Amino acid sequence: MQEELNQFTRNDVWDLVPRPKGQHVIGTRWVFRNKLNEQGEVVRNKARLVAQGYSQQE
Repeated sequence: MQEELNQFTRNDVWDLVPRPKGQHVIGTRWVFRNKLNEQGEVVRNKARLVAQGYSQQE
């Protein structure tokens, strides 16, 4: 997870800003996955941070 957060900072993906009054913050969630080789052995663990889009309102 820390590697993923470091990549966000390195790639200038987001800016931390104060929350406007009366607005809700969209939640986030970590999704984990194991990458396997041809023999089915775990080669790498991957993590990504995703937004919980079902909480968005138009």
